Formats: sequence, C-alpha cells, structure tokens
Amino acid sequence: MMIKKIVSYLTFWKKDEANKTANFNLKAMHKINKISIFMFLLAVVFLLVRYLIAIF
Repeated sequence: MMIKKIVSYLTFWKKDEANKTANFNLKAMHKINKISIFMFLLAVVFLLVRYLIAIF
C-alpha cells in the first residue's frame, strides 16, 4: 500500500489535482520532493546490492 502511494506521487499524471491551480513555488517544491524521494530509493537499492555482493 505504501509503495503504491509513493509510485502514484512520483508519476506525472494526476487526475484528482487537474482542476487545482498551483503557483510556481508549490510546483517547484513538489518537483524537488520527487527528486529527493527518487534519489533516496536509488541509494537504498544501491546499498542493498552492495550488501548482497559483500555476502557472496
């Protein structure tokens, strides 16, 4: 369930927020949040792979 929420946040197609108007600052904040979540998930995968390689 949590992964579904993260994936839906990271996608660019939003049906429920199509009618809402947002200023530039809010849009920029959401883009920065998406980048930081993506980088965090990428780092977790990298650390997991590095840990699994160290085991074998």
